[in-house]
Parts: sequence; C-alpha cells; structure tokens
Amino acid sequence: MSKKILVVTGDGGEAYETLYAVHRLQEAGYTAVVAAPSVKRLNLVMHDFEEGWDTYIERKGYGLMADVSIADVKAADYDAVLIMGGRAPEYLRHNQHLIEVIQKMDREGKWLFSICHGIQVMLAAGVVKGKRVTCYEHIRFEVVTCGGTWEKPEAVRDGRLVTAQTWQSHPEFYRLVMGCLGE
Repeated sequence: MSKKILVVTGDGGEAYETLYAVHRLQEAGYTAVVAAPSVKRLNLVMHDFEEGWDTYIERKGYGLMADVSIADVKAADYDAVLIMGGRAPEYLRHNQHLIEVIQKMDREGKWLFSICHGIQVMLAAGVVKGKRVTCYEHIRFEVVTCGGTWEKPEAVRDGRLVTAQTWQSHPEFYRLVMGCLGE
C-alpha cells in the first residue's frame, strides 16, 4: 500500500513549493493529500528573490484544489506531514486541530517535514524545541525563541524532523525526504 503524505497549505501558500511537493511525491509512488482550511481551489502565490530587495517579493501564483479540510484530517490516516511555506503558515499556525494532528504524529514517531515559513506551524506545535532546523533566514528569531537551533544548510534532518529554507532548497530537501520515506 502506498504511503499517504499530508501536504498542508492554504490561500497564500507558496505555489512552486506546493506543486513541486505534490508532483515529486506522486512521482515517487506516494499518495499526496492536500489539506487546507476548506476544500476549494486555493490561491497560491510565488515568492521570488530580486536584486535590490532585502526580502522576497510576492506575485499571484497557480491555483490548486485542496483534497480535504484540515478539520477532517486524522493523524492515523497519514505516514507523514509536509507543511508548505508562503504566507499560509501565518494563519495555519493558529488552527488548533492542525496543531493537535502534528503533535499526535510527532508522538507516534511519524515523519514531520516543513519548508520555508512552514516551520511556523511546527513551532506552534512545539515540535522544534531542542531540535536543529533550517527555514527562511528571517524566521530564525522565532526558531531560537521557541528553543530550536537554526542552521545554515539548505536542508536539515534532526531525528524525524526534516526542514528546508526555501524552494531553492528542493534538491537537498527532497533527497532527505525521499530517504526518510524509504526507511
């Protein structure tokens, strides 16, 4: 039976990160299930880096249909969770059901993956404390404040938690993710 991976995002989620994740997981033979606050066509965004800017810029991105609402997610149904970046984690980290799902998956020893701003949801769930992680560099203050250790590499694995900085980290991140899912 194919492993089921919960891919969490919402409006304002990073388009390239999300579409790449879904396609890469499907390509490897896994079932990627996109969860969002509601089942609808999501309004994703593109974050990019341009010379002269001190941070990323944002543009309208592709749309993607959510498969399931976060309220209907059961941790027992999934082998791993992948929290996408973009702006969606700013509000997803306040979704108590999502936080409880992540905490339960952590207690059950399932894989926890996040990229870019997705770490904000992991921080809210309390699963980063005492761990080595990476994420978009301007979130490192939150990581340190919540008891994690921010590291510079594009992707970092600490136990069953795998994190990455941005979509530019895809090669390093997905090598780790696929290795973990194959264990």
